[in-house]
Amino acid sequence: MQNILEFPEVLRLIEDRSAAFRAAIASAPDLDVQVPTCPDWTLRELAQHLGDGRRRQAAIVAAGPGAEPPAKTDPKGAPTAPRDREALDAWLAESTELMLDAMREAGPDRGCWTWWGRSQAPETSGAVARHQIQEIAVHTYDAQLTQGAAQPLPTDAAVEGVDEFLTTVSATTVPWPFKPATIDLHTTEGRSWRLTLSADGVRCDDLAADAEPGDMAMRGAASELVLYFYERVPLDGLETTGDTEPMEQLADWDPNA
Repeated sequence: MQNILEFPEVLRLIEDRSAAFRAAIASAPDLDVQVPTCPDWTLRELAQHLGDGRRRQAAIVAAGPGAEPPAKTDPKGAPTAPRDREALDAWLAESTELMLDAMREAGPDRGCWTWWGRSQAPETSGAVARHQIQEIAVHTYDAQLTQGAAQPLPTDAAVEGVDEFLTTVSATTVPWPFKPATIDLHTTEGRSWRLTLSADGVRCDDLAADAEPGDMAMRGAASELVLYFYERVPLDGLETTGDTEPMEQLADWDPNA
């Protein structure tokens, strides 16, 4: 399978979703309200999480290949995000830029530590960048939803996000412990994939145009699929055919348990 987007476009989408997140935070009347889709966090804590995470990813990418992530330099953890609105916005912008600078310096093909060693995704800075689009895009949705103004993920980020999730999060070489199955996923934007669940693990491939139907099929806008993957919307909001049990098992299965 080939990445959908080139590296510069991936970085552009990171910038775009980061700006959208900052806009959602800046326009929020109250940053101490609970985030419905992240109920343990307030909007302020969500902003802290996003900023901390981008700074951590900057350090991981800059460190290059390794069997373990680089040690955190501050044993007390990251500094608290500023409470002042303008300072918070500047801190979030700086967090994103630190990560983007590390990714530009590394380029898409340099190795670095990742948590997905048994997936189909490579352990490279380019793969980390792809995953960061989804991290930021979904949390932007969370921030918008908190204000009652949730927007679908942009089409290019969402289609990339379906492919990225299936190859990075769903795919694994850990044997599938349930009945073998195939799951076809179709976006209304025109891209389709097949997950094959078997004793060899979970494999994602582009769905051939002449393929026989799988055991289950899901169809929806790419944004809806990504939000389902990240447990923001329920499965019954998507069009499904066939036996939904394999997808439900996959959503509940932890191959590393």
